[in-house]
Amino acid sequence: MTTQAKKDLATLLKARYGHGPEVLDVLNPTLETLFQHKSVRAFTDKPLAPNTAELLIAAAQSASTSSNLQTWSVVAVEDQGRKDRLAAMAGNQKWISACPLFLVWVADLARLKELGEEHQLPHESLNYLEMLLMGTIDSALAAQNAATAAESLDLGIVYIGGIRNKPLEVAKELGLPPMSFATFGMCVGNIDPAATAKNVVKPRLPQRAVLHKETYDVKAKNEAVDAYNATMEKFYAEQGMKPLGPWHIQSLNRVRGPDAMAGRDLLVDALKQLGFDMK
Repeated sequence: MTTQAKKDLATLLKARYGHGPEVLDVLNPTLETLFQHKSVRAFTDKPLAPNTAELLIAAAQSASTSSNLQTWSVVAVEDQGRKDRLAAMAGNQKWISACPLFLVWVADLARLKELGEEHQLPHESLNYLEMLLMGTIDSALAAQNAATAAESLDLGIVYIGGIRNKPLEVAKELGLPPMSFATFGMCVGNIDPAATAKNVVKPRLPQRAVLHKETYDVKAKNEAVDAYNATMEKFYAEQGMKPLGPWHIQSLNRVRGPDAMAGRDLLVDALKQLGFDMK
């Protein structure tokens, strides 16, 4: 690795962690794209290149999938009216309306269910929680491939978990069949440099909080969270942000109870109405 490459790697890792952890002295375009990920919520009016959606889905379909069952689908939304309605369902997130392409990722057991019925073959396993979990995992793996592909093209993306706020309404809007569920959305577009000038890489927890070797170390979080609180305090100050308190306080506030879940506390009942038995 050249001296310049080592310097670039150190810079990227410092942005991601607030300091540079000890890692291999390796940097390539894929790693560089991954290390620079940040959520983008401001897009230009410039249209995407033709077949961008198809290219991103090709990348998505290159992700791993359990037993090659491919229990996911995606709905590409470009119609302005539909984007506006989905934005309202997801908590009035205006960037859904503003982005040229909104991808809704779906845990899709409907395809196998319909195949089982058409060929008169048993498909009872689809009624178990494991299969819904598989579809959700598969959709996340596929989406992350698409996100990395988009960022490699200098496009911006932001995930939209708020698409789960009103799962029944979203399913109706998208015409989802029974046994399919919108897991999250993803805005895709050309980055507005003026609006995102201060949109920098957000530091993550130190690796010692998440990387456990051989067995899980419950105590690893203590020193790591203290260090991360200090890193995030500096980050918030630099970005002019005013959090509720240290990272752990802000995070715990998000999980305080049903009132903080924006309707997603009713998700189990909604999933049953969408055709999932979850035995």
